[in-house]
Amino acid sequence: MQLINIGFGNMISSSRLVAIVSPESAPIKRLISDAKSKGTLIDATYGRKTRAVIIMDSDHIILTAVQPETVAGRVDCNGDVASGAAF
Repeated sequence: MQLINIGFGNMISSSRLVAIVSPESAPIKRLISDAKSKGTLIDATYGRKTRAVIIMDSDHIILTAVQPETVAGRVDCNGDVASGAAF
């Protein structure tokens, strides 16, 4: 299992990752609201502004304060954790 650092020492499994999206659009805001009401929202922002929304295959939604490009850069095209990624 390969883990991806999503900020502040929090990790997610790269094999369970479906999408990394920006939180600004209305559909994503609805997705966050629905996940909160279902109890599948994980807030890993530590009180900071949400910069990326990570969608997992288990229907969990993870909020992080790290830019989507940064999280994506920590995974190479094969789904493996990029070597030498700054954590």
